[in-house]
Parts: sequence; structure tokens; C-alpha cells
Amino acid sequence: MTDASVFPAPVVQWSHPEDQRAGKPLLVLLHGYGANEQDLMGLADMLPAGFAIASVRAPLAMGQGYTWFPLTASIEYTLERVTEASAYVQEWIDGIRPHHPSVTLLGFSMGMAMATTLLRQRPEDYAAVVGLSGFAVDAGADPSFHDADLQGTVPFFWGRDQQDPVITADKIDFTMGWVRKHVKLTKVLYTGMWHGINQQEIGHVGEFLTHEVLNKQE
Repeated sequence: MTDASVFPAPVVQWSHPEDQRAGKPLLVLLHGYGANEQDLMGLADMLPAGFAIASVRAPLAMGQGYTWFPLTASIEYTLERVTEASAYVQEWIDGIRPHHPSVTLLGFSMGMAMATTLLRQRPEDYAAVVGLSGFAVDAGADPSFHDADLQGTVPFFWGRDQQDPVITADKIDFTMGWVRKHVKLTKVLYTGMWHGINQQEIGHVGEFLTHEVLNKQE
């Protein structure tokens, strides 16, 4: 078992220097399996300029990169490993939340599993969530997941390719049922993207973030 308290201090890459972040809505990027905090920062220049964007490195070393938790098909996977990782991110977000009027999450692949977990554990804490080519974990009856409190009000963008070769059908089926029941869903399918992100999708994400977050700031 991994104790979240022994994870390393979070490594975070920012879009803005510290003196330019306060007062901006925060957008937290959560990378996929085997990647690192630099993986999604290439998107920052293509996303709305009104955000302070922070990309967080997952805590577990995995090959040349990092992971949030073991792959769901591995013997090491447990829901507890997922919640330990989410506690790690949640603690970091709590430390900087007072400097920002809102917090939005964007996760790719396994990072979407983290983003949805964070939302499900603290439904009232997030302005919106973007999930790209990923999934939500089946949490069963775990009491730390407050799905019943997600009354379809949190804006959620889910983009994927139906031919994605990485995210398995059982994960898609569970996630489809979950998003339809619990969030205010914008779902877009892309052809020829496979397990990736394309320019059209980022354009749609930018429109979603502008409409659902920036335009609603006081």
C-alpha cells in the first residue's frame, strides 16, 4: 500500500510567473499514464488567456514518466490507490485555492480519471471539468465519492474518438452512464484522433471554458 503522506512534494509547471497568477481562474492540468507535467503544457497557448494554468506531475515514477495510480488491469490497482493520489492533488489545490476565484480541472486519459475523482469527492469545489480521451473509475459504494451530490449542474466536457485503442469498452460504458447521470455534459466525438488530442478538440475546449467559466466570473 502507498501512503499519500510519503509522496514527494508536488512538481508543478505554471503558465504565468507567480506575480501574475492571483485573481485569475485556475485551470489544473492532469497528465496521462507515463507522462509528466510538461506533457499538457503545450496546450496552454491554445487555451483561453484568462486562466492561470498549472500542470501537476503525478506522484509515482513509471518508466521515464509518472503515473497517478497503477493501471486498472494490473494486480497492484485498488480504489485506495486512486483516492491516495486524489488526496495528494486535493491537498495541493487547497493550498492555492484562496488565490483564485474558481478551479477547473482538465485531465487526459488517466488524468481524466483523476479529474473526475476530484470532482466526485468535492462536487462543490470545481467550476467545470474537461475530460479528454479518458474515463471515470468505478468507485462502487465508496463513501468518499459523493456522486449523489452532483446534481447535473457542473459543466463537463468529454472529448474522445470512438476508435481510441487504449480506453477499454468497460471503462467507456461505466463513464457514459456516470456522465449522463451526474454532470451537465458536453460530449464530442472526433474521428482519426485515436488516443490523443487534436486542434479541433482544443478549439472546442477553449469555447467550453470561455462560456462555462470565464463568462461566469464576477
